[in-house]
Amino acid sequence: MTQIKHQVRLAVDVGGTFTDVVLETPTGLVTAKVRTNELRPEQGILSGVNLVLEEASIKPEQVDVFIHGTTLATNALIERKGAKTALITTKGFRDSIEIGYENRFDQYDLMIEKPEQLIPRELRFTVPERMDFSGQVLLELDSRVVLSLMTEIEKNDIESIAVGFLHSYANPAHEQAVRELLIDAGCKAEISLSSEVCPEVREYERLMTTACNAYIQPNIARYLKSLETELYKTGFRSPLFLMTSGGGMTTLELAIRFPIRLVESGPSGGAVLASRIATQLQEKNVVSFDMGGTTAKICLIDDYKPQTARNFEIARTARFQKGSGMPVRIPVVEMIEIGAGGGSIAHVDSIGRLNIGPESAGANPGPACYGYGGERATVTDANLLLGKIDPQNFAEGKMQLNVNAAEISVTNDIAKPLNLPIFEAAFGACEMVEENMANAARIHSVEHGADLTQSTMIAFGGAGPLHASRLAEKLNIKRIIVPRNSGVGSALGFLWAPIAYEVVKSLYMTVDTFNASDANHVLNQISDETHGVVRSGAPEEELTEIRTAYMRYVGQGHEIEIPLPNRDLKKEDKSLIKATYEKYYSNLYGRTIPKRNIEILTWSIVVSSSKKEFEDVEKHCEAYQAIPNTNRKVFLSSTKRYEDVPVYWRPELSPGAHFESPAIVAEPQTTTFVTSTYRAYIDSKYNLTLEAK
Repeated sequence: MTQIKHQVRLAVDVGGTFTDVVLETPTGLVTAKVRTNELRPEQGILSGVNLVLEEASIKPEQVDVFIHGTTLATNALIERKGAKTALITTKGFRDSIEIGYENRFDQYDLMIEKPEQLIPRELRFTVPERMDFSGQVLLELDSRVVLSLMTEIEKNDIESIAVGFLHSYANPAHEQAVRELLIDAGCKAEISLSSEVCPEVREYERLMTTACNAYIQPNIARYLKSLETELYKTGFRSPLFLMTSGGGMTTLELAIRFPIRLVESGPSGGAVLASRIATQLQEKNVVSFDMGGTTAKICLIDDYKPQTARNFEIARTARFQKGSGMPVRIPVVEMIEIGAGGGSIAHVDSIGRLNIGPESAGANPGPACYGYGGERATVTDANLLLGKIDPQNFAEGKMQLNVNAAEISVTNDIAKPLNLPIFEAAFGACEMVEENMANAARIHSVEHGADLTQSTMIAFGGAGPLHASRLAEKLNIKRIIVPRNSGVGSALGFLWAPIAYEVVKSLYMTVDTFNASDANHVLNQISDETHGVVRSGAPEEELTEIRTAYMRYVGQGHEIEIPLPNRDLKKEDKSLIKATYEKYYSNLYGRTIPKRNIEILTWSIVVSSSKKEFEDVEKHCEAYQAIPNTNRKVFLSSTKRYEDVPVYWRPELSPGAHFESPAIVAEPQTTTFVTSTYRAYIDSKYNLTLEAK
């Protein structure tokens, strides 16, 4: 395997509350966690970057690769903070994005609330034109109507335009003509074409994906260009790569054009980390648990690989309920994400119920205990009052937490409305957020047929280790792994992710009418595009290519993924493709359907560089009893009172260290709380391992 020559690599994960930075040097890793600058995220990045560079005595020009992941794209869609966007579509299809699947995600809810449309009806315009599914022109594009739209675009101060015509995946000519006509007419708005953003069948998903891309593109483009400029001013000359939602990396140029691929880019790094740890420890069934300041993410790892999907929903209006969000069709690591983080705000509703999140205090003003003006009670405030967090050593000691402010917020927002002692109010807040996460994990596992009781949990993120053992108790999980540098886990995952890119394109044919020449034409186009992207970031590495087709029986509504030979297809491959499909179909459903023709809808190629290889640091373990550094009063769920709990400083613990619970294990960017149901030790690879007694 060709080894990566990059010696100095920098990874940055911008979250809603904190920005995590990891610097890989020939001598090891240097990490930092700083508050996210919500108005100027690039300034928060530079602040964290300067910290790690100074500590490692590395100059910006010595950095070989800069890898960036962010939740900004996701947040813009969820919070509806994107650009003013218009849609241009085929005449008669103005309301396609609102009609959706023509169903109700909850058929018994008479007051059902559908997702708010990114593009209001008055900004959806239609043009006479029509293609058929094979790309043949049925009605020529009316250029006069296109040009007449300039009046509406200028009158409404449109910043971005989504263009999505019927069957444009088969022939993009009309969409391309619209872009050329508008640009020639002086249009200054950004233009997203569905034939480029999502060249696949299924009109609704394609239009929604394009609309989402157009909605966030101007803001994301400004941010990325500003970041690039600031980095250049600082002295960086390394290429900037963006983590994608599918767990690979893309170039800055493509990220600016297709920011929709950055949705879930930060969390996907966490899935890469969990997959890596699972491989190291030979754990086939893993549930990864990533909890930060704003959200919690749960992902299933099967056979050392995170589950992936071709589509997912953003901003579900009904929590966890399919169909209540906006469908987006891009490669994505499949996970469930909820508004449950350290900054999640607690409140008592009108009927006296305690609720946590999804609203978050964010980075500014943050939890009340931060001392930056926040007055609402949060999960972090509750954890502080329960003794789980050291107020003098938060965020590597760079922040001093205000216990008095936390007491006031929890008292006013929870204790007084519920007539509870303050410690019960704080405990209730933590129990609620943990139960919310447990419920999300149960739903996610049921949807994917997984048995969490047979899984190992890998916990990371700034708040993940703090809540992992209690969450595992609720899910009856017997084993928990907290890796080194878990507080910056997603950023660490960026360093282990390959430079990879996937392109998908629809070309319809049946197996009976299989045309190798047409298939090769599409596959070669895709291959050239994917290789071009990956080769720009891995010019000398050995690349791997995986080809797949998405197929189904005629009359079915959904496809299954079938591997293709990694070469040009031949006429004789018709029988091979059919046999492979029947094998995979039979494995999934226990049977095939005889005498039924098979359709090929979509073709896909993933090109990837070699995975970053790290030496597995494995040290001979001789069990020894660890000695705590200090003790702290911590409220325990098992006794419902404050108890003296030993506190261990993780950097001082070596492989073989054992200690009983309950216990606190502190490290620079996070804290692990070990409940009384688990015993803890440091394994040969320096992971903190918790096993049920």
